Amino acid sequence: MKTNNVPLVSICIPTYNGETYIEECLNSALSQTYKNIELIISDDASSDRTLALINRLKENTEIPIHIFHHAPKGIGANWNNCIKNSNGQYIKFLFQDDVLAPDCVEKLVNVMFSESNIALVYAKRHFIHTEHSESILEFKNVYGNLHENWSNLKIKEGVIEGKTYLKDRNFLNAPKNKIGEPTSVLIDKACFDKVGYFNEELKQALDCEFWSRLMPFYNIGFVDAYLSSFRLHAAQASAVNKSEKINETEVLYKMYYDTLLPYLHKECRQKLQKRFHPILSRLVKLKARFS
Repeated sequence: MKTNNVPLVSICIPTYNGETYIEECLNSALSQTYKNIELIISDDASSDRTLALINRLKENTEIPIHIFHHAPKGIGANWNNCIKNSNGQYIKFLFQDDVLAPDCVEKLVNVMFSESNIALVYAKRHFIHTEHSESILEFKNVYGNLHENWSNLKIKEGVIEGKTYLKDRNFLNAPKNKIGEPTSVLIDKACFDKVGYFNEELKQALDCEFWSRLMPFYNIGFVDAYLSSFRLHAAQASAVNKSEKINETEVLYKMYYDTLLPYLHKECRQKLQKRFHPILSRLVKLKARFS
């Protein structure tokens, strides 16, 4: 069990032209029942009123709000800049379009403290949307309760070994991210020293790739409650990536092949070996060619 104190939690908010929802976002962070927090803002050169709105709120709270100006180098670089400038023992991401439930940090920290070697605690999240398009309906159906998309792994509130996730036969199946977006998780900052930061080469899959990197070494906690709300709208990064037809499955699978293969279920190992093993993949291609 971890030391019984009240550690500082850094609520990390990467921003870029987020004036539409940033006040709602920040107010949800400032309203946490868990009081030992700081807000870390990493701004990618916003040209709208984002920083003005943040500074106005900063003047009216005693909670520390630290603003760092960051040259745009992609979302991963902005996420990592938040982490590197944080002072907390734990990292709680909050994206500029999203909101936290008032007891979000408190409940996640409670599980984090329940036993040792936990690197990540996650929870369910609501969706916020004002439009009811077919694409949003499809997103909700596919990415609703992510923790229910495993095969033999029945996720219940509590803590399990990270390797257990990797052993499930559904690990490679859609949805690829069965943990959730960074807004739905709490991370022990110490784990970045062991496994590195978010992969800045990725645009879409950088969160689930990082979660998988933790799993061989750490335990993972789950809270069976809706502790955050993820906003769906046409301008969000995932929607833009989809419109630009960004698909990182092949890159992600190659990373898994290179780093996680021994931990995976037999069916997942075979799938990756057929794809990337220099001999097996050639045999598969030859068989397809002559069949």
